[in-house]
Amino acid sequence: MQAAGGMLRRMGFEVLEAEQLYRADYILLPMPLEGDRAGLAQLLRAAKPGAIAFRGRVSAAARQAAEDAHICLLDYFEREDLALLNAVPTAEGCLQLLMEHRLRTLWGSPVTVLGCGRVGQAVARRLHALGAAVTVAARSAEQRALAQADGWRAVRLEELDEVLPGCDTVVNTIPAMVLEGERLALLPPGSLIVDLASKPGGTDFEAARALGHTALHALSLPARCAPVTAGELVARAVYAMLQERGELI
Repeated sequence: MQAAGGMLRRMGFEVLEAEQLYRADYILLPMPLEGDRAGLAQLLRAAKPGAIAFRGRVSAAARQAAEDAHICLLDYFEREDLALLNAVPTAEGCLQLLMEHRLRTLWGSPVTVLGCGRVGQAVARRLHALGAAVTVAARSAEQRALAQADGWRAVRLEELDEVLPGCDTVVNTIPAMVLEGERLALLPPGSLIVDLASKPGGTDFEAARALGHTALHALSLPARCAPVTAGELVARAVYAMLQERGELI
């Protein structure tokens, strides 16, 4: 949020301290995984009537709190452009974790990516560029076609059991349980799983530990690994939203 504020200041906005909330025409809120309705309600009650608030991944509780305070609450993470660009620092953070926890190069190594949405594609593309042998497992025929078009091996999720015995590194982007105990047992001993899916993830982490694998639930990687870039992307998205609403001259 500090980086986002800095970017907005460079764009010509006056960025106020929290104590001056009552003066703000626009309020930039962070992108939490879970909403704090009581805290948000208290904050919004102090805002200027008619102010517009921006928040990422707005929960139903947050929307209700804004409605009660008569504040327009917009979700910047619903923007496809931000979601696409946010996949880049997520993918870079994933590569950092892979290289920190592996004893071999990614070059020449088989890596399986589960899901081929924005993040899955960004991860697979960078793994491929580093010389990894990338396999993408996805339910959607369209996503598998995209993977094949980019030169990666593509399989149906139902075929994943045939892939796992020959792969000691898996990146999951699917927000559903896809790596349960039986599948995890198919992986070579000491395998590495990096789960990028939102809570609760798609991995049975307890079973993974019991089997001797390293399983990481890597949440909020843009803010953790590239906070300045992540903040600037949010600022640009908010600026675009204000332009589209006709708020800026």
